[in-house]
Amino acid sequence: MFDNINLLTLAPVLNVQLLLDGLFIGAIFVLAAYGLALVWGVMNVKNLAQGEFVIMGGYLAWHLGTLGVHPILSMPIVIVIMFAFGWVLYLTIIRYVITRDLFTSLLATFGIALVLQQALNLAYGPEVRTAESGFQTHAILGGLVTVAEIKVISFFLCILLAAAVITFMKKSRMGQAIRATAQDARAAKIMGIDTERVYAFTYSLNAAICGAAGVLVSMIWVIQPFYGIPHSIRAFVIVTAAGLGNIPGVIITGLGLGVAEQYSGFVLGLEFQQATALILLLLVLIWRQIQLAQHRQVVQ
Repeated sequence: MFDNINLLTLAPVLNVQLLLDGLFIGAIFVLAAYGLALVWGVMNVKNLAQGEFVIMGGYLAWHLGTLGVHPILSMPIVIVIMFAFGWVLYLTIIRYVITRDLFTSLLATFGIALVLQQALNLAYGPEVRTAESGFQTHAILGGLVTVAEIKVISFFLCILLAAAVITFMKKSRMGQAIRATAQDARAAKIMGIDTERVYAFTYSLNAAICGAAGVLVSMIWVIQPFYGIPHSIRAFVIVTAAGLGNIPGVIITGLGLGVAEQYSGFVLGLEFQQATALILLLLVLIWRQIQLAQHRQVVQ
């Protein structure tokens, strides 16, 4: 570990590599986390199947790739399929747990995650897959830093998707209805907003966003039916740390988590890279608990 830290000091250019990779990957984390923030803030549902939605989107992109559709061109198709899938899930399961307690929604979404894992395993097998993008990798700074074209393209696609979702939320009637429902569902219903339709659209939009993130994941990393848990943990870390409704916080936290994972993987070893998100989640929960305790003391 100390040798790796010294290496970062002796060869500062390695920090450039880790920072670039962290930012490129962190942008994908932001997409999945923003979808979770929507569902959590509007419906008060903690979706434990978030990572499985990402992996499902990756498998759809990979499957379409076997049919001759480039993964990037498959993204609109995956978004539509995942949106429809999210709507069906809402009508069959989620609508019945919104008004229930926290444990019920956690149990229901955890069950969805398990079913999706096994369904993907039965459909595609346990082998890891990668959607071939066909893009090249370039060397800069004298060949000491490598930049993959697909990572750069994915980064800008994340920016475009995030901008489109934010614009939709601010300018469209449905976006305004979603924001009104998030603030006060009862008042929104009194004002004539169909909150049931808003909930269905919100959950479906979350699934579509995760599907888009999954397409990018399938081109940069590998996908496997049981790889959804790390993505769910990352999304929970980002939303918990940033707070609901804090879009700048979600962006900063997601990018920061991407960089933190790259540094931990380099310093501690790749086997500890995914553990970074879990450790950060524990630290965030501890910090939130301390803040709540201090607030209670002030109130008393």
